[in-house]
Amino acid sequence: MHVVVPVLHRPSKPTGVCRHAVNLALCLSETEPIECVTLVIGDWQKTYFSTAFDLTSPKINIVSVSIKNRTLTRNLWYLRGLPQLVNSLQPDIVHLSFPIPFVRSRFQAPVVATIHDLYPYECPDNFGYPQVWFNQCFLKQCIRASDGLACVSQCTLGTLKTYFPNAPDHKKVDVIYNVVEFSQASPERPHQLTSHNNGPLLMTVAQHRKNKNLDLLIQAFSALIQAGQVKPNSRLVLVGSTGPETEALHSLVESLQLTTNVMFLSGLKDEELKWLYSQADLFIIPSSTEGFCLPLVEAMTFSCPAVCSDIPVFREVGDTRCRYFTLNENAKNNLVEAMAAELNNSRKREPYTETRFSREAIAHRLLHFYQSL
Repeated sequence: MHVVVPVLHRPSKPTGVCRHAVNLALCLSETEPIECVTLVIGDWQKTYFSTAFDLTSPKINIVSVSIKNRTLTRNLWYLRGLPQLVNSLQPDIVHLSFPIPFVRSRFQAPVVATIHDLYPYECPDNFGYPQVWFNQCFLKQCIRASDGLACVSQCTLGTLKTYFPNAPDHKKVDVIYNVVEFSQASPERPHQLTSHNNGPLLMTVAQHRKNKNLDLLIQAFSALIQAGQVKPNSRLVLVGSTGPETEALHSLVESLQLTTNVMFLSGLKDEELKWLYSQADLFIIPSSTEGFCLPLVEAMTFSCPAVCSDIPVFREVGDTRCRYFTLNENAKNNLVEAMAAELNNSRKREPYTETRFSREAIAHRLLHFYQSL
């Protein structure tokens, strides 16, 4: 079986979508029925696909497309160029790593789309107006045109049914979790971190969007320092690509006089993320809504203590391994208390034994899903 995974999109540094596509390719390449997985990327993505990920499997092929990295150009290519390329490759399945606008009749093979979230409907402020109208239109078109929809969590499936109640009646829909496994490469300290102070190292991984509540995290971190619950030289590392909230977050850090404590990083390699997860004293994710939250499970695989907002998807993914806090009018105080309690917790890091997100488990579900189409 030959699977084509388009992952051509705007960012010039690794993102969650890239990591999903790479993990998809890696888990499929380890199964006998899969003869080839072709990743389709843009020319501007070649550098980080060759340096940030381990794609040495002989079954994984990378096709680079030379077009302008502009919104209109990319969307026109999805509609015209992608079907031409895919049909020339003659795959058995096309698996869209994220929703894109496309015309189903132009593809000879069945098309599957991963549905990570319904943010254009749930969190329109993430995109702004009128941009969000295009995002909603493209997501709606992709959901309607796909032969199958792979939702990354039960919560995402539930949200899909809320906004598109008829979708499961007209196409194959299933929950297929994200693969969460790192390469065997050794951890590598990010070069931006020249030293590791004696104070706790706290971290999160999230794009600078409103639903991530990174401002709440920064305020809670400041409160911890002011109350003397962590050392003055403690660090908070925010890993994630820029977004609509970036400017406001930097301004908040400056106003709280935390410029030496808070560090913004993006585009890290797997090795660098592994170092952070293994060295961090605490991982915090205070989102108001999520589709799956790959970073949370990555942190858990390294047994990094985690504090999460008490939302359904984190309960689904994190189960009893996380400490939860309530998002209400006292959210900052709730978060401060949860962070302090977890930092003072003396329990040892327990080995992570969860198999729901392993390559073997996800590959089995993917193959069954593909074969049903």
